[in-house]
Amino acid sequence: MSSRTRPRSRPAPTLLRRPPGRLPLRARALGVGLLALALVGVALTEGGTAASPPAAQARLAAAPAAQHTFRQVTTDAGFRTGVGEGVRVAGGAVSLASPVGRTTYAGKRWELGRWTSAWSRPAHSFDELVPSWDATTPPDTHVQVSARVLSTTGRTSGWKLLGAYSTRDAAFLRTSSGTQSDAVARVATDTVRAASGVSLQRYQLRVVVLRLVGSRAVPAVRSVQAVASSRGALQPTSRPLLGARSLAVPRYSQMIHRGEYPQYGGGGQAWCSPTSLSMILGYYGALPPAQTYAWVSPSYRDRVVDHVARAVYDHGYRGAGNWAFNTAYAAQRTGSAFVTRLSSLRDAERFIASGVPLAASVSFSRGQLTGAPISSTNGHLVVITGFTARGDVVVHDPAAASNAGVRRVYDRAQFERVWQGGSRGTVYVVHDAAHPLPAW
Repeated sequence: MSSRTRPRSRPAPTLLRRPPGRLPLRARALGVGLLALALVGVALTEGGTAASPPAAQARLAAAPAAQHTFRQVTTDAGFRTGVGEGVRVAGGAVSLASPVGRTTYAGKRWELGRWTSAWSRPAHSFDELVPSWDATTPPDTHVQVSARVLSTTGRTSGWKLLGAYSTRDAAFLRTSSGTQSDAVARVATDTVRAASGVSLQRYQLRVVVLRLVGSRAVPAVRSVQAVASSRGALQPTSRPLLGARSLAVPRYSQMIHRGEYPQYGGGGQAWCSPTSLSMILGYYGALPPAQTYAWVSPSYRDRVVDHVARAVYDHGYRGAGNWAFNTAYAAQRTGSAFVTRLSSLRDAERFIASGVPLAASVSFSRGQLTGAPISSTNGHLVVITGFTARGDVVVHDPAAASNAGVRRVYDRAQFERVWQGGSRGTVYVVHDAAHPLPAW
C-alpha cells in the first residue's frame, strides 16, 4: 500500500568528499565467494483470471522477457575481490579497522573506512538496480551503501547513496537520500534507475563504515548484494510446478495498528512492509524479545509489529517500506535476508518447497486482484505462504481488517500479473540456517 508511495524528493546530503535445465532461476557459487542468480522472465497473462487466447499467448512468449541478475558478496574471498581502505576483511565481513578519513554527517563528526567492489557486469543490459545489505551497527556507528552505474555508451554516473543505515535510532536516524539525478541515473528511495533513454551495462557497490570520532565501536557489513533488472514484455501465466503446500506463517493485520505512532508512519495502510516482515520473522521464531518493545503501549495488539515498523523506518522518505532497510533488519534476526526479483511464480514455488516464505511487492487497480481486502494500491507488501493444488497462491495479506482475515487465496494469473507488472517480481528473501535456499 502506501509504504511504497514516494513523497517529494529531498536534496541529497553532503557525504564523503573524496576527489536457465530450463529452470527460470539458475544459481551458482562463484569461486570468489559471489552468489549469482540469473533470472529470465516467464510470467503473466494479459489480464483477468482466464489465460489469453493461443495467438496472444504466442505473441507474449515470443516477446523478450524481463531479465534479472542477482549477485551477492558474503565471504572473505568475495570481499577481497574489491578494494578496502581502513577496513579489515575477516570472518565473512568487512569491518572498520584503522580509519582513513573523517566526515561530518547529520551534524556529527565521524571517522570511516570504505570498501568498493569490482565492477559487476550482468549478462544483459539493465535499467534498474536494487542493492541490499546485512550490517552490524553498534551504538555510535552507521554504514552507508552507495552504487554507481556505467551506461552502454560508456558514461559513468556519480555515486548514488542508497542508505545511511543503523539498526538503532537513539543517536542516528537511518535515511535514504533523495533522487541524486545526473545524465546517467537517479535514485528512487531504494532503487537506482537509468535516466530516460539510457541503458546500463555495469555497476559498482561501495560500503562506508563509520563511527563517531572518539568511539571504539566497530561497525561491519556481512553481506552486500544487488539485483540488476531489465524490463521485458508480460509473459503467459506460468504453469504450476510443485503442487500444493502451505507454510505455518502467523497472521498479522496492519489495519489494527491504524493511528499508532505517527512518527513511524502511523500504522494502518503505511505498515504493510513491517507487518509482512513480522509474519515472516514469527514463522522462523525470530521475532525480537518482548523487552525490546516494552516502549510500545500495552493497550496495543501485536505490539511487536510497532517495534518492527520503528526498526525499519526510513526518516528520509518518511515510511516503513524501504526494501533494503527491511531486509537489513531481518538479516540481524535470522542470519540472512536480501532483496531480489523473481521471474515467475514457479521461482516462488521452489522457495515455498524449501520452507522459505516470501514477502512480495504488488500493485493493482480496481478489479485486478479478486478477493483482496483493498480495491487498489500503487505499492503493497504481502507474504506468499503457499500454493494450492491447482497452482493458485496462498497469501497472508496484512491489509485485512483483522488477523482472522489475513489468509487469502489469489488466482495465479491475477497475482502473477500484479506482482510482475508492478515491482518486476520484487521479493524479500528471509531465511535461517535451518531453511537453506533451494538448490538449482
